Amino acid sequence: MKKNKEIQNIEEDILDPADIIVTLDLDDNVSVDCEIYTIFEVQDQNYIALVPLQENGERNDEGDVYLYRYFEDENGTPSLENIESDDEFEIVSDRFDELLDEEDFETL
Repeated sequence: MKKNKEIQNIEEDILDPADIIVTLDLDDNVSVDCEIYTIFEVQDQNYIALVPLQENGERNDEGDVYLYRYFEDENGTPSLENIESDDEFEIVSDRFDELLDEEDFETL
């Protein structure tokens, strides 16, 4: 998983979280536009799953998913934080996989 430094830009003109574009500044000085896949809770902490967009702006369903801790301040301004612990990342990844499995089951 690549790490971000900050949320560079959020375009929030539509209420559906999947329509919000988040621009991540990654460690290697590359910016990546992502779509919010979901925000979910694990052990009283919110996490966000972001899916990188292709150059044409379409979601890359075959690509990576970025997982971060997700916070909002008292004004509702969102921020992300890297998941530093391997144990925490494993727990969050497992929960995200469970959410994907639940979604697949519901579409059957």
